[in-house]
Amino acid sequence: MPSLVEPIAADSPEIAAIVGIRRDIHAHPELGFEEVRTADLVAQKLTEWGIPVHRGLGRTGVVGVLRGARDSSGRTLGLRADMDALPLQESNTFAHASRHPGRMHACGHDGHTAILLAAAQHLARHRDFDGTVYLIFQPAEEGGGGGRVMVEEGLFEQFPAEAVFGLHNWPGLRAGQLAVSAGPVMASSSEFRITIHGKGAHAALPHLGIDPVPIACQMVQAFQSIVSRNKKPLDAGVISVTMIHAGDATNIVPDQCVLEGTVRTFSLKLLDLFERRMRQVAEHTCAAFDARCDFVFERNYPPTINHAHEAEFLRRVACEVLGAENVLEQEPVMAAEDFSFMLQARPGAYAFLASGDGAHRDAGHGMGPCMLHNPSYDFNDALITPGANLWVRLVHEWFAAPRRHAAP
Repeated sequence: MPSLVEPIAADSPEIAAIVGIRRDIHAHPELGFEEVRTADLVAQKLTEWGIPVHRGLGRTGVVGVLRGARDSSGRTLGLRADMDALPLQESNTFAHASRHPGRMHACGHDGHTAILLAAAQHLARHRDFDGTVYLIFQPAEEGGGGGRVMVEEGLFEQFPAEAVFGLHNWPGLRAGQLAVSAGPVMASSSEFRITIHGKGAHAALPHLGIDPVPIACQMVQAFQSIVSRNKKPLDAGVISVTMIHAGDATNIVPDQCVLEGTVRTFSLKLLDLFERRMRQVAEHTCAAFDARCDFVFERNYPPTINHAHEAEFLRRVACEVLGAENVLEQEPVMAAEDFSFMLQARPGAYAFLASGDGAHRDAGHGMGPCMLHNPSYDFNDALITPGANLWVRLVHEWFAAPRRHAAP
């Protein structure tokens, strides 16, 4: 068994200080690639704790290099937290509510940062492990692809982690539970924009034009036949047309109609199928009506797919820290996450740390789970202690276990 330090106590001055940092970050939210103040704060704390800091990957990214007291094995491990906020007006009135109109931490990245900082501080004080931990504080998860940028700029060449782990707070389940499973746990996220080019005419003389609106209607219906008839029934995938724009007047057949929406899958193979068939449907539907179209398909985030060994390793550690009764199977969700880029580059796993029913929020906001991306959201500070203890135990047990992967 690995030599383990005492776990962090929830009522310790250490955690009280980290809660203060979390609330300070919440009060000063910064959007993707603009996390200058947050990155400064993270770097300052890591430096205070004797952890060398590297900055600049992904513009505002921070990586701390925490070496164990016996750093002789050459073993390495990456832990990741995201730092960015959302362009959303906060409705909370507590003291640490956002001080910047139109920006708030509505997804808990302030809490993820706090959890990793708490683990870093404890590990820095008790370096009874043989290896190096890379503490990855990532910018721009919310649509900016900060994970992709860090990987492309050489994250794992500069900091060659054997494996990488991350977590996200998850409303609705009892606080302190954790869900982790092998395989796909979050979906890919892609966007499409289809511009149908018809021919304008007076609405009283439609035969003199080519109306793009009924073409669009046929296209929307046909896309759902891809879901129901082209993919295997057991494969999960969603095509959502969420915007249709056409026309400026009630008595004019418009020249153009624009369709926009998203596609989500749990596999790149199915994503390839959806893109290919949507393009065919769009182009041939237009051709059937003597119109044409411009088809744009942008792949944003790939699916987040946990590696089997790492997911099982994290599950075992979580059972030790949280109790086996609090470790659940991870139900995949169709939301997307750019930790997926890190899991494409390195083995690893991404878990959901349950944040409860929302009762920790201001009075009047306790009805039901504190769902993500809503203006009354606030991270549940009670998660900092179990989350940090999970990372601390994971570090010790990872380095105590036999090396599974060749050195990067």
